[in-house]
Amino acid sequence: MTPHAATRMRVRAMIRKESLQILRDPSSIAIAFIMPLVLLLLFGFGVSLDARHVRLALVVESADANSASLTGAFQQSDYFVPVSYQNIQQAEQDLANHRVDGIVWLRNDFSARLIHGGDAVMGAYVNGVDANQARITQGYIEGVWQTWLASYARDHGHELKPPVVLEPRIWFNPAVRSRNFLVPGLIAVIMTLTGAMLTSMVVAREWERGTMEALMVTPIRIWELIVGKLLPYFVLGMGGMFMTVAMALWVFKVPLQGSFWALTGASALYMMVALGMGLLISTIARSQFVAGQIALVVTFLPAFILSGFIFQISSMPEPVQVITHIVPARYFVAILQTVFSAGDIWPVLLSNSAALFVMMVLLLGMARRKSRKRLD
Repeated sequence: MTPHAATRMRVRAMIRKESLQILRDPSSIAIAFIMPLVLLLLFGFGVSLDARHVRLALVVESADANSASLTGAFQQSDYFVPVSYQNIQQAEQDLANHRVDGIVWLRNDFSARLIHGGDAVMGAYVNGVDANQARITQGYIEGVWQTWLASYARDHGHELKPPVVLEPRIWFNPAVRSRNFLVPGLIAVIMTLTGAMLTSMVVAREWERGTMEALMVTPIRIWELIVGKLLPYFVLGMGGMFMTVAMALWVFKVPLQGSFWALTGASALYMMVALGMGLLISTIARSQFVAGQIALVVTFLPAFILSGFIFQISSMPEPVQVITHIVPARYFVAILQTVFSAGDIWPVLLSNSAALFVMMVLLLGMARRKSRKRLD
């Protein structure tokens, strides 16, 4: 038998062994498919950065046609749950007690100043404990106000146009759905967790069960052992990725503007990075519990916090922004958000893919260097 034929035979045998191990062990299937499914359902349906059903106090000191028209605009909005108040003091008290999230205050002279060409003043107060919610609520209130003013001007022939007219255009996510932003980024977090945990815990399981010692006495080489172990879990991880993409497209209705093949290629590259991280962890930890804890701290938390998945990197302190450059998920999140929302923007895709390729080579090289056919 030639050396090449012997190598192919050993690698095929290792792949077959790992494939049978996956079929016999339900935990690998759970990590690859059940855990991503649960995370997608939790984040897709349970987490939203949109402000919906905002409890809004409407204080009208002098009821008339104009105030009724404006309050009607708030009542017809899908974003607010209006509650009427007779005085501002009661509304402010309920705002302090978190019974309402904002206040719209129309004073006694609202209609008079509006009719006589003065500056019609509408008081707006927002609970600022949650800064993100406060900014979104403020924007919604201003949007209703500006829309109502434009309608009033058309109905009464008034010129209420300011010197500069703002014409907003929202690119890439015209519906302004936070789900279109969260779900693609969540794919990176899921692949980080599944890829690292699949390899780190299954190798640690080999040590715990004593089967690694049996492998060490066989003629198999280290690189053959690594290839034979990684390929089945690569296929398993990519299967989980295809499932999450299918759910993103058909369950959560997230549009895919770019090429599916570009998405698949970048995902395959990132899966190798995640498997490399898991393999490197397995060279340090020989206990499933320790390997799982290290995988959570070293891979999942940075991918969740420092990748731009939820928190914008440009808003972080500069030292933290520097640290994000060593987080592989940062580059994959940029690829996912670009492919899903903007399309195949090749300068973005190629630059981030190059960073992932360098990380893949470094991680697999370090794992190969630290792996030895010895029991100490």
